[in-house]
Amino acid sequence: MTERLKKTADKNSFAPTPPMGWNSYDYYDTTVNEAQVKANADYMAEHLKEFGWEYVVVDIEWYSNDAGTLRDRYQYIPFGDVEMDAYGRFLPAPARFPSSAGGKGFGPLADYVHGLGLKFGIHIMRGIPRKAAHEACPVLGAQEKADRIADPSSICIWNPDMYGVRNTPDGQAYYDSVFSLYAQWGVDFVKCDDICDSRLYRTEPFLGWEETRMIHRAIEKCGRPIVLSLSPGPAHIDRAWEYCRYANMWRITDDFWDEWELLKGMFVRCEMWQDHVRAGCFPDCDMLPLGKLGKGFGNEWETRFSREEQKTMMTLWCMFRSPLMIGAELTLLDDWTLSLLTNRDILALMKESCKGTQILRTEDLAVWKNKDEAAGRLCVALFNLSDEEQTVSVDIEKLGEDALISEDTVLFELWEQKETTVVSGRIEAGIPAHGVKVYRAE
Repeated sequence: MTERLKKTADKNSFAPTPPMGWNSYDYYDTTVNEAQVKANADYMAEHLKEFGWEYVVVDIEWYSNDAGTLRDRYQYIPFGDVEMDAYGRFLPAPARFPSSAGGKGFGPLADYVHGLGLKFGIHIMRGIPRKAAHEACPVLGAQEKADRIADPSSICIWNPDMYGVRNTPDGQAYYDSVFSLYAQWGVDFVKCDDICDSRLYRTEPFLGWEETRMIHRAIEKCGRPIVLSLSPGPAHIDRAWEYCRYANMWRITDDFWDEWELLKGMFVRCEMWQDHVRAGCFPDCDMLPLGKLGKGFGNEWETRFSREEQKTMMTLWCMFRSPLMIGAELTLLDDWTLSLLTNRDILALMKESCKGTQILRTEDLAVWKNKDEAAGRLCVALFNLSDEEQTVSVDIEKLGEDALISEDTVLFELWEQKETTVVSGRIEAGIPAHGVKVYRAE
């Protein structure tokens, strides 16, 4: 095996299937605290872990002491009050994360999550804190200080916290020091923002491609397997090889929320990326906006997706084999939403031996298949993308799976748990508007 292939195999060995977990952003925005994270972790351990859900991810601005205090004016307060160590590395805000006091960082919270049999993750922004540059902080392992490592011409257009990091040995030393700290804390997952979609920047300088490689190198050096997730999207299909080489997940959409047109548009994106899904390399459809959302935005609401749309979303994400990150406040989930997230037959589509393929897509419908090579099992999803109930069908010959499905094959529908059969060489069903039927050939 060549050294390049060996490194890719090593990177993928700790993420053979799409990561599944909870992320604080959709409900808490920038304001989540330690007690809330623990409550969601407790819920996951009790109700979701046995179904494969395992990551607990603290999203954006966990280092902000004043996050959310000016939410009517700013999502991210310009030059706000942030917590940082002497080497220019962000630390958790101690008022929000009291176990971090005394330089412990996220170590105690990660220990708590690990004690539940789960994994711990955090969000970061690309770059080095502006505060570190303005104060010319020393950088661990570097000759230059933060003001020389930072590139003030490379800035995020929507978050004011960071400057880009110059692609120099001292710039690499900064990232090495950051991920060494995360490894000490016990971090298992890092969602890095302002790094995936360079075309957000148009003519502005952007170091995202270089900084992705620098972060990848820092993870290799830190001595701990850390899943790397890149945001925001949409990612660029012409750089698919680069995402796969240096990251485990990359967003194929901008922030995804509970609007039907956004969900319908994901069928186009999944069609584009379906051939780039493999062990350790997962195009990411973004979070699942289910249940209660938006408290940190000042406007808590129940997901605007209908139940049919929620099943469609879960089915597409699983057929395609996207990572699954729940955006809801877990402790407020109702029984129906919990059943949606714990359907073993649907979640089985995520296995390493499975591959999803789109067979057909029009303005009004889509058909996907998901083949489990190890089990020799085929699942077929019929999606009604129209605004009216309609019959959706696919000729079994179009599936190209003669050994697995034929005339009179018994079919088991995975949401309703009912049997039917192939009739006249077709799989066919009446489906509500924006709904789905998923059949497993028995």
